[in-house]
Amino acid sequence: MTGRKGSNAVTAFVLAHLSDPHLGPLPQAEWPALLNKRLSGFLSWTQNRIRIHRRDVLDLLTADLARQNWDHAVVTGDLVNISLPAEFTAAAEWLSTLGPADRVTVIPGNHDAYVDVPWQESLSLWAPYMRGQRQPGEDDRLPRSHDDFPFTRRLGPVALIGTTTALPMPLFVAAGRLGAKQCERLAGQLRTAGADGLFRIVLIHHPPFGGGAYKRKSLLDAKAFQEVIAEAGAELVLHGHTHVSGLGRIATAVGPVPVFGVPSASAVRAGHKDPARYHLYTIRKEPDSWSLDVEIRGLNAAADGFERQGRMSMAIPLTSGPQKAYSPSADQPGAAAATA
Repeated sequence: MTGRKGSNAVTAFVLAHLSDPHLGPLPQAEWPALLNKRLSGFLSWTQNRIRIHRRDVLDLLTADLARQNWDHAVVTGDLVNISLPAEFTAAAEWLSTLGPADRVTVIPGNHDAYVDVPWQESLSLWAPYMRGQRQPGEDDRLPRSHDDFPFTRRLGPVALIGTTTALPMPLFVAAGRLGAKQCERLAGQLRTAGADGLFRIVLIHHPPFGGGAYKRKSLLDAKAFQEVIAEAGAELVLHGHTHVSGLGRIATAVGPVPVFGVPSASAVRAGHKDPARYHLYTIRKEPDSWSLDVEIRGLNAAADGFERQGRMSMAIPLTSGPQKAYSPSADQPGAAAATA
């Protein structure tokens, strides 16, 4: 995963995106811990999901990812299943296998807030992977509570802005919500990063669109999120949650913002859900735009490895802020460059 730079290379930033690993197996739990919403999740896992979300598939994905050249990886939520404290410990151990915390960013999903769990027993264990700036002018720091979102991580030409839509919901409800305060802070962080000419990538677990017939699984304040993007701007939005591949758009005054979703990183094909895939986004600054190249890598038909399953490219309008050149040094860990 070290960077490469040829004599005619165009410097680039490569971001890997995976989501919803739903790490198994479930740890042993005393019955009192299951006498709440967890019981339905426990039954769902033992009767169905255990056959869909397979650790061997996730291991194949991470092995394939390790063979690629990338600068940073993001995981857009649902690392665990029913929010048992032992699941958060296991997920922290798994995150360390992807890379050090300065090369990996994570945000929570609804399964990471299946029930109310104290901060110190849950997301605090992933805090190094959510280190970032919370307020303009503030130094990077670790999150201190479930309410300490969004955060910005500045990485070369990129600003990763991590949100949370995860909060405990009633039985059989998998919806999410940002809330008015987080939307306000998100707008401020987007404006600041845009003024500095950075390629702004918003990480969100739930897809930022209306729920329709699936309101119980949707982002309840999707309209507010879209208004923030339309007003403050962004270059890319990444999500998980649906367990299918997706490409949507949010309209802004300078053009549509692409919205990509990826399936579960541990899944075999099941019904209308897609098998495991992940994306590699290659970001370059051109004279009059950003270029975004997307490589889709997915589980092959034999379910014994990953392969390239598609590519696409698009131009993203430059923001009005100053555009900073990205020039990773040859010995910078993870500095990736693509040849022209």
